[in-house]
Amino acid sequence: MKLFRQILFWSHLAAGLIAGLFIGIMCFTGTVLAFEDEIVAWAERDARQVITPAEATRLPLADLQRKFREAQPEFRSASVTLLNNPAAAVSFSAGREGGFYVNPYTGAVRQPASTRVHEFMQMMLTWHRFLGREGDQRPLGKLVNGICNLAFLVLALTGLYLWMPRTWSWSGVKAIALFNWRLGGKARDFNWHNTIGLWSAPILIVLTLTAVPISFRWGSNLIYQLVGEEPPAQPGPLGSAAPASEIKRPSPDSTPLAPDIILTTVQHDFPRWQQITLRTAAPQRDPRPTPVNGGGVPPPREAPTAPATATPAREPSSAIENQKSKIENPQPLTVTIRESGSWPRTATTTLTLNPFTGEILKREGYADLTAARQIRSWTRFLHTGQALGWPGQLSAGLACLGGCFLVYTGFALSWRRFFGKRLNTLD
Repeated sequence: MKLFRQILFWSHLAAGLIAGLFIGIMCFTGTVLAFEDEIVAWAERDARQVITPAEATRLPLADLQRKFREAQPEFRSASVTLLNNPAAAVSFSAGREGGFYVNPYTGAVRQPASTRVHEFMQMMLTWHRFLGREGDQRPLGKLVNGICNLAFLVLALTGLYLWMPRTWSWSGVKAIALFNWRLGGKARDFNWHNTIGLWSAPILIVLTLTAVPISFRWGSNLIYQLVGEEPPAQPGPLGSAAPASEIKRPSPDSTPLAPDIILTTVQHDFPRWQQITLRTAAPQRDPRPTPVNGGGVPPPREAPTAPATATPAREPSSAIENQKSKIENPQPLTVTIRESGSWPRTATTTLTLNPFTGEILKREGYADLTAARQIRSWTRFLHTGQALGWPGQLSAGLACLGGCFLVYTGFALSWRRFFGKRLNTLD
């Protein structure tokens, strides 16, 4: 038993020294990102929130889209998002890069006065997922973080055993599980390392395990294989419906249904709706009248976002006329709905609609997913804590903060182990 404990100890120490710096980065960024959506929404409340008039009459969605195109003709949005809140602006976006907010009562188009918080969160996310790498170096950063995440899992598992009291008495448990604020130096670092580690290890094990399918393709495939399903050929966004085949235009003069007709139908079918996002298959504008091709704020992390696109110059009228003749097979319309009281908390329903008739071509909710995709949905949102609501996010954030202290105290204890006696001799 003593030899086994020594093997675990030195494995724990080696993994911490090799991966500690990267683990510290992931823990720090994870702490900041625990309430990313809530923090960004609060920081941008000047644009996201509106004053509700005494006689609140919302403009039709088609009018809001028209006013938005007039105000921002160069912006190619991919989705439009509405919240079931009279004080919330309608948001247009092309992805996580931000977007515009439209007052649903006046049509005024706004952007946040400051986007520093949003940009800071994007930087934290880049460091958390890709070690701050950009472009072609992102896969390398993701690989390094993935390997260090596995080392963190080893640290949490071995630490949970090493931090257990050797004698199960009150004094033994107290020395390991409770802070002793009277200690200093090595004794203090040892107490902090054991106490924080003991309380945060179970959550850290969940966070590191659920990160494996995100970091590695084999981790995602393993989930499918364990439940006896064929892994997908290419991983796609969780909870998103696969694009339907192109739709034949009923007649050359046919135009898509007005967006308000689609919206009213969805709201009627989902009376408990909290958020509705209308998204086209590609952020490309149909030159015909009244297409549903708005945009929305970057949806919450549980809803996949369309990739940001470069902002092209406006096309001349002749180019638009040429493009009209080429658009014979329009793309379907995708609508994602989040309802109150749904389970899991992050569950959404995605409808793929015929834009000319409103016919539902495909409906996909949590219950329609295969067992493997349901598990993947849980692992994705357990990693951020969102699967359990704000208590889960708070627990994940505190565990990541504890991980920061574990890295500090671990390095401090290692320094004293290897160099403490030498420094004392030199003194």
